[in-house]
Amino acid sequence: MAESFDAFVIEDAEGKPKGGFKRLTLADLPDNDVLVEVAYSTVNYKDGLAVSGKGRIARKLPMVAGIDLAGTVVESRSPDWKAGDNVVVNGWGLSETQWGGYSRFQRLKPEWLTRLPDAFSLEEAMGIGTAGYTAALCVDALEKWGVIQPASQPGAKEVLVTGAAGGVGSVAVALLAKRGYPVVASTGRPETHDYLRGLGATGFIDRATLLEKGAPLQKERWAGGVDSVGGQTLVNALSQTVWGGAIAACGLAGSADLPGTVLPHILRSVTLLGVDSVMAPPDRRNAAWARLARDLDKDKLAAMYEVQPFQALPDLATKILAGQIRGRVVVDLKG
Repeated sequence: MAESFDAFVIEDAEGKPKGGFKRLTLADLPDNDVLVEVAYSTVNYKDGLAVSGKGRIARKLPMVAGIDLAGTVVESRSPDWKAGDNVVVNGWGLSETQWGGYSRFQRLKPEWLTRLPDAFSLEEAMGIGTAGYTAALCVDALEKWGVIQPASQPGAKEVLVTGAAGGVGSVAVALLAKRGYPVVASTGRPETHDYLRGLGATGFIDRATLLEKGAPLQKERWAGGVDSVGGQTLVNALSQTVWGGAIAACGLAGSADLPGTVLPHILRSVTLLGVDSVMAPPDRRNAAWARLARDLDKDKLAAMYEVQPFQALPDLATKILAGQIRGRVVVDLKG
């Protein structure tokens, strides 16, 4: 193991969080039971806020940023893990209250680790990342609710995916399409339509349409949906959902507000399924990764992400906040 290694650390600069690359040693890491050699991380919207300093993501400083990682166990004081195990870590407060994935090595609590399915390489694991794992949780929630139907079924209604060209949306489109559901992708970028068709989208709706203020109850269209945008977009999705349908909401890229009414819920029995990926228990995590291993086509996954060097991280953070990244970006920490 290297005597020192690169990490991206958020520190206090005159009362404001400021991030930068810093050399660390193993002695600098937290005293947790499992030492992991990190091969890859990724860039999520929350990472963009943390790295750029435009959001106070870290609740204590200094903080190694990065909300997820994929790597190999080097040392373990836990009987649950041994050297050589390939693992993925999503959430659990990484980059907020716990040191995160933007470090060549990291010490982690054993309960935070998920065993990586053999179907995926470490690179592919971060091609999926927290965004893709969250999308799988959303599809799990919709199927358990039992209202979405494959297109082959008579009377099957469409399933909406908002923010479809982003990380959560891309994987959600692919997973839903694999299961045969008729997927309508919401995006404001027409240049991504071919990409989304390739993932399985059968229709499109301009995101501007879902941003318009509409009636509390609108024409019924969606059997269900996956929303990572929030705000007026989520309000309209709920208002357009059929009787007994459900929207799985997991993000707030547009807004944390919900400026709607209870009418869709009490007059159409529409359900808002809140999906939290950060503190999800191990059984749900394992089920989500099992779904990804079963239903996520490798060729489609390869089309979703690009690999960038660790040193490009500040620029990548700026781009994701500006909505300039399609799909997923994997950060290579090995170089």
